[in-house]
Amino acid sequence: MKKIIIDTNALMAIAEFKLDLFSALQELDFPYKIFVLEGIVEELRKIIMEQRGKYKRAATLALAIISAKEIAKLPSKGDVDDELVEYSKKGYLVLTQDQELKRRLQKPYLTIRQFKKIIVVT
Repeated sequence: MKKIIIDTNALMAIAEFKLDLFSALQELDFPYKIFVLEGIVEELRKIIMEQRGKYKRAATLALAIISAKEIAKLPSKGDVDDELVEYSKKGYLVLTQDQELKRRLQKPYLTIRQFKKIIVVT
């Protein structure tokens, strides 16, 4: 079973792209379990406190989905992107839209294409 960690910006894309993230994930050809880092939850809470408009709504929706889907949280300390890179080295698949992070991640990783599909980048 593959372990997928969803990054902050991928969670925010749910609202931005009107993406049904979980249906898109079901189209992958392998069994998986979804995780988020505790630091990602903190980033979303910070966005809610500091931002307005669509960013605040997207972060609020992302937190509600994490709670409703009972997504498991992995411990993290320090920079979230650094933690995601370390998890990718341990075999976790990271779902992200962040171009800089994609360059640092160990392949394979996941990304959103055409605002609707999740693909594996190898």
